[in-house]
Amino acid sequence: MTMSVKDKEGVAEGEQKAEELITRKQTAVYVYEAPVRLWHWITVFSVITLCLTGYFIGSPLPTQPGEAIDNYLMGYIRFAHFTAGYIVAIAFVARIYWAIVGNHHARELFFPKMFSAKWWKEVGHEVRWYLFMERTPKKYIGHNPLGQLAMFFFFVLGMMFMIVTGFALYGEGLGMGSWADQMFGWVIPLMGQSQDVHTWHHLGMWYLIIFIMIHVYVAVREDIMSRQSMISTMIGGWRMFKDDRPD
Repeated sequence: MTMSVKDKEGVAEGEQKAEELITRKQTAVYVYEAPVRLWHWITVFSVITLCLTGYFIGSPLPTQPGEAIDNYLMGYIRFAHFTAGYIVAIAFVARIYWAIVGNHHARELFFPKMFSAKWWKEVGHEVRWYLFMERTPKKYIGHNPLGQLAMFFFFVLGMMFMIVTGFALYGEGLGMGSWADQMFGWVIPLMGQSQDVHTWHHLGMWYLIIFIMIHVYVAVREDIMSRQSMISTMIGGWRMFKDDRPD
């Protein structure tokens, strides 16, 4: 069976595309340094612990049967909450330090380019991409502009709020004159009273839970639909690109 000239051209074109796919280089850029990745995963597991234990602190379990000395479950829950709170706070301070001494990708979360018209234009593009109004996403080595904006307002500022209010409440347990009371005791009268701080801190927990759900969805979605790797980048540090087009 003979092939027409048109069929031969189609086969040749298909072979050429296949060869291009095989020989195409997949570029990679080292983005997230080890301290950034370590901070990310420490914070992930610590915040999960804080949310779980914080829920039970706000809505305690029913009274356990037997002598109180034999049932220290809520004590263990509070201890886990306080320990995770210390870890998050120390890791957050270390992350701020690394934003100063690390590479420029380490500073993206803390210093979004909010005074750049081009940056805001790209934020708009990302919003349209997430709303399925753009056919093709842009390529970014670090966080995309919308990701920078969201992480700064919803995570960085939110985490600072939770750390400050958390240690203010912790200072009540340690007592007046303790280091936590001296450093964060001003928060309680500023917000009204202790119960007000408890309420806002508890609401902040649900805020973080919603943020985590959105963050996981976006990360998985971008790993599948964007033009660069996402989840594996936060594990190995290397950003892999799915095509060689520059923009």
